[in-house]
Amino acid sequence: MDTGLDLEPPGGEGNSRPSCKHGCDSLVPLPAPCPPNRPSPGARPMSSAPSSMDSPPPAHTHFQGGPASALAPGPPAERPPLATDEKILNGLFWYFSACEKCVLAQVCKAWRRVLYQPKFWAGLTPVLHAKELYNVLPGGEKEFVNLQGFAARGFEGFCLVGVSDLDICEFIDNYALSKKGVKAMSLKRSTITDAGLEVMLEQMQGVVRLELSGCNDFTEAGLWSSLSARITSLSVSDCINVADDAIAAISQLLPNLAELSLQAYHVTDTALAYFTARQGHSTHTLRLLSCWEITNHGVVNVVHSLPNLTALSLSGCSKVTDDGVELVAENLRKLRSLDLSWCPRITDMALEYVACDLHRLEELVLDRSWLIFVFLVETGFHHVGQAGLKLLTLITGISQCTQLLG
Repeated sequence: MDTGLDLEPPGGEGNSRPSCKHGCDSLVPLPAPCPPNRPSPGARPMSSAPSSMDSPPPAHTHFQGGPASALAPGPPAERPPLATDEKILNGLFWYFSACEKCVLAQVCKAWRRVLYQPKFWAGLTPVLHAKELYNVLPGGEKEFVNLQGFAARGFEGFCLVGVSDLDICEFIDNYALSKKGVKAMSLKRSTITDAGLEVMLEQMQGVVRLELSGCNDFTEAGLWSSLSARITSLSVSDCINVADDAIAAISQLLPNLAELSLQAYHVTDTALAYFTARQGHSTHTLRLLSCWEITNHGVVNVVHSLPNLTALSLSGCSKVTDDGVELVAENLRKLRSLDLSWCPRITDMALEYVACDLHRLEELVLDRSWLIFVFLVETGFHHVGQAGLKLLTLITGISQCTQLLG
């Protein structure tokens, strides 16, 4: 696990620093070879005198071609060894994975300086568990770790696992970029409460993407008191206190919401009626995952309130039938991605609706939709062969099939 400290070379300067195991420390410039000594003009031949190697030539002696400083090339020290040439390293390090880069950054300071550029870490999110946030001092006290290594690499988001309200406050106080520089926060299996959620979003003014997964200590009241209009992406999953009123808070407080992912067993059709015209203009992605209580009536509310959706997932919405898919196909003509996995009531009729109306569709997921799988095998995938579809994913209990279509 890369905590930022692991990337610092152990020890201080001088001999305590470990040698570079890749040979960086051994690549030192060699001294320039001495030019052959020549006698000065007019000097008498020396037959029995000591060799010129025994003593240096007189100070006034010049070598062939004039002073060496005028024509000889610069010393090799001016040309860095290949192993520390930053131009070469900038190209080389693109070929390594994130985990490998964490190790390579410990080789020497030159490598760390190159690897700590934000371009090598774009799109990655550090995952920090609660126990990794503190160092235990000899006296048994805890000290928050130094996160300067993360700041140097320009990470825009963090995932904190198993943290409490106090841990989040410590993170905000000890990470200099937390209040403005962090744009995405993910909390997983954490004990954050309503108060902690409110403090976090109030202090971390740069957060626009928020994920809450397996956090069972905050309530819908906490969402009402903490959600900010700046949030454009929200994901809530496996949080037992999330139900219909949470959707009401989201629809009222997040007018700029572009992406919503919701996995909640207790959300009903009523919750989907809370979406308003404000979300209709901004929201382009909606994922309803394992929302067991949602029926075709909920789908009606979605297609009327969110007409500009380009990605929709009804994965695990087991009460949705072919009629619900027909509503989607007739009203959401901009869809490019549709996920109907784990929908056991959907049959081949749903595919006909999709093929006839969703001409912009590029991705269709039918994972564990057994009735559709049997039908597709029997018909040779005829119903899903429209020109725009690029990816069809089928996974059943006995086989897996991913079709790339023209």
